[in-house]
Amino acid sequence: MTETASRTTALRGPVLTFTGDPFRDGLEHTMVHEPDAIIAMADGRITQFGPAERILPALPPGTTVQEVGRDALISAGFIDTHVHFPQTPMIASYGEQLLDWLNRYTFPAELKFADPAYARAVARLFLRESLRNGITTSCVYCTVHPHSVDALFEEADRLDLRLAAGKVLMDRNAPDGLRDTPQSGYDESAALIAKWHGRGRLLYAVTPRFAGTSSREQLATAGALWRKHAGCLMQTHIAETRDEVVWIRTLFPDHASYLDVYDRHGLCGPRAVFGHGIWLGEDELQRLHAADAAIAHCPTSNLFLGSGLFDLGRAHRSDRPVRVGLGTDIGAGTSFSILATLNEAYKVGQLNRQPLSAGHAFYLATRGSARALHLEDRIGSIAPGMEADLVVLDMRSTPLIDFRMDHARHFADQLFVQMMLGDDRAVRETWVAGRPVHKRDIPSLV
Repeated sequence: MTETASRTTALRGPVLTFTGDPFRDGLEHTMVHEPDAIIAMADGRITQFGPAERILPALPPGTTVQEVGRDALISAGFIDTHVHFPQTPMIASYGEQLLDWLNRYTFPAELKFADPAYARAVARLFLRESLRNGITTSCVYCTVHPHSVDALFEEADRLDLRLAAGKVLMDRNAPDGLRDTPQSGYDESAALIAKWHGRGRLLYAVTPRFAGTSSREQLATAGALWRKHAGCLMQTHIAETRDEVVWIRTLFPDHASYLDVYDRHGLCGPRAVFGHGIWLGEDELQRLHAADAAIAHCPTSNLFLGSGLFDLGRAHRSDRPVRVGLGTDIGAGTSFSILATLNEAYKVGQLNRQPLSAGHAFYLATRGSARALHLEDRIGSIAPGMEADLVVLDMRSTPLIDFRMDHARHFADQLFVQMMLGDDRAVRETWVAGRPVHKRDIPSLV
């Protein structure tokens, strides 16, 4: 793990952050936009934040202050709550919907991870691409191979990333070479937890792929493992497509709903993150609220596979709000760019007659996703004591955006331009634990 310097460093420039949930309390009470702010950092954490005129005189002697300029915007680092690093090599594969897509593309791609050297090479590329897009924390699915988890965690630990990941559990409806057993899956996951969970900034996520590829016995052992290691996350998929929901009903005819399959096996509670959730019933949303579990909204993936339109407004209904984070879902998802993912989230909202404002969108990509992972006390916002993971955006990153910004009168308009027209070119710098790990104009810092 890379050591962070104890000396104070600082960034100066426009800052966007959130102090609460705008879906619940409104942007006017939760969004903070400081046109000229200082963020001071030491030992991997934010030590001071506020208007430059107030913070600058209070900085420790010798503090290095980097000015990002008026045409930049500093935000908490972006957070990806649902992504498959082994699917990076198969991103943009043509022509299937979910269940056929798994068999035609996903499983053959994941079989290649039997080679540890291949797993390590993809892990390095995946993390570099994430950082190039301003993503400082991800919740990641690995493959069934334990060394795929080792490869990702070793690279993440070297970079001092806040990252969650887990070995996929699958004991049926998958090819030879990608299946484990209830016992081997439990034992291998337990060994990985002992090795990695809590090391540096790393977290383990118990990871049954989904109910279609795990037997009742494996779901039960996964639930037992999660209970034994209560500080871990749990991640899986749910109600991504209508056909999948019907299939799960045939596999578990004695369960009241798709969520009930997980719930009755001890896999629904705080720090559970359910990917997609497009076709959940009202009773399932009520249960997710009561359990303090989360949904990962993956709009580029859902549109690419034709899975459906996640109803963000329904999930956030005020009488039983469900925690919701944002996911790229690489490789059914089509971009590592969080800005491009917010672009698609806006379009999904439009089709649901609920347009997503830029302020709400940036919350979803930062503090909202941190809250989905139950990490909002550590990451996702800019305040003293928070971990110093930041992204510096270039608000004029392309000629078209530069021209369009001349006609954006208000900050809300400027933010909206970024989420609709921006991509990886807008990410000028990415900071992790108080140090720069990506600069757009420098080939590689890591």
